[in-house]
Amino acid sequence: MAKKHLIWSPEYKISTKIAKALMEIEAAKTVVENTYLPPSVEAELRHRARVRSTHYSTRIEGNRLSLKEAEAVIEKKRTHFHGRERDVKEVRNYWDALLKVEEWASNKMDLTEDLIKKLHAVVERGKRAKATPYRDNQNVIRDSASGAIVYLPPEAKDVSKLMSEMVHWVKKAEKENIPIPVITALLHYQFVTIHPYYDGNGRTARLLATFILQRDGYGLNGFFSMEEHHARDLNIYYKSLALHQHHNYYEGRADADLTSWVQYFICLLARVFTLAKDEAVSLTKKGIKQEPAELRKLDRRARQVFALFSKQDRITTQDAAHSLGLTTRMARNLLQKWVSDEWLIVADKSNRSRSYSLSEIYRKFIGN
Repeated sequence: MAKKHLIWSPEYKISTKIAKALMEIEAAKTVVENTYLPPSVEAELRHRARVRSTHYSTRIEGNRLSLKEAEAVIEKKRTHFHGRERDVKEVRNYWDALLKVEEWASNKMDLTEDLIKKLHAVVERGKRAKATPYRDNQNVIRDSASGAIVYLPPEAKDVSKLMSEMVHWVKKAEKENIPIPVITALLHYQFVTIHPYYDGNGRTARLLATFILQRDGYGLNGFFSMEEHHARDLNIYYKSLALHQHHNYYEGRADADLTSWVQYFICLLARVFTLAKDEAVSLTKKGIKQEPAELRKLDRRARQVFALFSKQDRITTQDAAHSLGLTTRMARNLLQKWVSDEWLIVADKSNRSRSYSLSEIYRKFIGN
């Protein structure tokens, strides 16, 4: 007999502001999807957004590295900052987790508790860490200055059930065609409300939001950083999450009306999407020609790898794996497929140092 799952039923309404913002999101999404930029330009926009997401999401949790320092860590130009070893590790782990999320989203992975546990493990301990079990004790969130209790999440004994309900609600909401941005907002809220881990809850929640948006068609080519805008006004971010005056989960938080949080999240997403759309459109007005049909045939991963050739004549399997956030084996399989598609050719057939270059017809598009 199948195990029955209780379904979390969040209370919220689609206000006029939410409805308007949802339409703005769809409009910006349509424009970006139909705005053709050279792969090298797309790659630069995507890289900048990833760096900002990594920096600002860790900064929200108190990371002391500047944006420039975080970028140096990400690009492996600097691996050590005296007295800030933990900060370096947090940035590196978040970057790896973001690449992993993009991989899962591209593969249309289901949202499961196992995926969540694996994601948290990467955030907290690195990409080779084993999946993290939920906390087994209470976790009190206190004000760092006064020591006063800010939030008392659910007891450990209830965490597993609540997480199961949350995951099942997401699947049910998708079948009911609830707008993906709304599902994302509610998932983000419920995860940090359950607070299933001792640490890393905020970072994991923001990555889960990215996962759902990218997987379900709202990744906007990776051109935006929601984390940056949360970080730019932390008071509003935290105030929007605190939907009940009582700090205890069981004294109101569990049944709070989530409309104001959904409105905050959706309106912010609309603003971020509009900014990304405006940047993409402005680039097309700077003399960037519309892409040839051959380039438009390349999917997102292929375009990312194509962009590598703007800086080098040949690439290796390791280059592709690093760019895409994949294992070497998965990258090798993709490269072999692209050779079959005839836009890549094997430049060096040595098993040890096999490298790839562009086919003649695609080589002429580099730099355009």
